[in-house]
Amino acid sequence: MPAEVSDLDKMQAAYKEAVDAWVSAIHEEEALASVNHTEAEVDLWEAADFREEDARGRAKEAKKNYEEALREKFFKF
Repeated sequence: MPAEVSDLDKMQAAYKEAVDAWVSAIHEEEALASVNHTEAEVDLWEAADFREEDARGRAKEAKKNYEEALREKFFKF
């Protein structure tokens, strides 16, 4: 059964939110990568990298879910 428009809207919003979080995580990591590091800052930088990877995974999963729902809506009867 194809996804309803409201379901697609929710999936699209979840995808956009996940991408926005991913972009924020990238900017956080970028800011830490752009300064001279002390040992503590290196730990912060590594933690930012882990958050970026996690955010990327959530964005990719949200994209996959949204794309699958769109394909079902447009290509399956």
